[in-house]
Amino acid sequence: MSQNLMSVSSLNTKIKSLLEATFMHTLVEGEVASVTYHTSGHLYFSIKDDKSAIKCVMWRSSVARMKFRIEKGMKIVVEGSVSVYTPRGEYQFQTVRIEPSGQGALALAYEQLKQRLKAKGYFAQEHKKVLPKMPKRIALVTAKESAALHDMLKIIQKRWALVEVSIVDTLVQGEMAAPQIAKALAYADSLGVDVVVVGRGGGSTEDLWAFNEEVVADALFAMQTPVVSAVGHEVDTLMSDYVADLRAPTPSAAMEMILPDCNEVLYILGEYQSKLQERVLSIVEQKSKSLLAVESHLNLLSPSRQLDEMYKESALLLKMLKDEMTRHRQRATLLCQPLFEAYQRAMAQVLKQKSYAVVKLEEEILRYNPQKESFKGWVQLSQKGRRVSLDDIEVEDTFTIEDSKQKIEAICLSYEKYK
Repeated sequence: MSQNLMSVSSLNTKIKSLLEATFMHTLVEGEVASVTYHTSGHLYFSIKDDKSAIKCVMWRSSVARMKFRIEKGMKIVVEGSVSVYTPRGEYQFQTVRIEPSGQGALALAYEQLKQRLKAKGYFAQEHKKVLPKMPKRIALVTAKESAALHDMLKIIQKRWALVEVSIVDTLVQGEMAAPQIAKALAYADSLGVDVVVVGRGGGSTEDLWAFNEEVVADALFAMQTPVVSAVGHEVDTLMSDYVADLRAPTPSAAMEMILPDCNEVLYILGEYQSKLQERVLSIVEQKSKSLLAVESHLNLLSPSRQLDEMYKESALLLKMLKDEMTRHRQRATLLCQPLFEAYQRAMAQVLKQKSYAVVKLEEEILRYNPQKESFKGWVQLSQKGRRVSLDDIEVEDTFTIEDSKQKIEAICLSYEKYK
């Protein structure tokens, strides 16, 4: 009995060696019974069937390569090996790869991310920005030496060479592509362009997968500049197509969608020019007619014209007045001639009589002139330069007595009236 005696550690070690050597690179299918994504990055879960279950673990390095997340109730296929934790004598399935049962991992990851982003509102129409009809500056986020870039530049030169193009180089394939694309989008958003186009040419699902990564979707949703997703071919629909403001089936198609066609613009401008010329000529003709009508009306109402008319009318009236006055004068002359002659005869008689009266007055004046010697004893009395009579003088009044030869200042000493 002592020969078969083993310690617990020895037994667990032998079991470990036996199990790990026997169950290497094993595929196991089951339903996820429990799952825990640990903060360390490791994944702890268990799978089961209708009779039993087994614990599983996937280390952080393997978890980082997974494109989808497992959930409770999901049927999966795990690849790995059985390992034993000897201190507790417990075994578990050490997983290196997980695939969804019945469908590809990328397809499941795509659907999971699509539902998650949809729930966050990344696809909502109200978040879509309007692209300008004639962008002046655009940024192309793609691989610098790619055929997609060459095709886009070719279309730009053909359709609208006036646009200013900024090229933002980035990886578009591989594990490091997604974070680089996100960083390139953020940089393009800071350039102040009118539109950003992100894309690449066609390829397999794995080649295009970077545009299905959540980090790229986050960068697209955060952009302030309108962005166009132009990835792969028309049959390819990537997560970037849902989040972007516009989805183009190919990179070349993106340029045709966002840039005007210079030939079409020139044709439209030519049409506008013809219509404008016709409209201008029509307006000029209408305005010319209106101007002539206004000019004619102004001429009728012109002050100078009215003054001319008034002057002519006044001249005519003046001539008529002069003619009428001449006729009246002539008529009056004929009518008044006898009266005038009688008047002249009467006036001559009156003048003759008046002349005779004047002669008499002159003789009277000469007869009573104080300067004449023939009128002796005549004197004139005055007070304060005013001629007075003896009746005006009172006792003690001073007065002046003068004749034609002398003047005496006198005072009244007494006064007596004759009855």
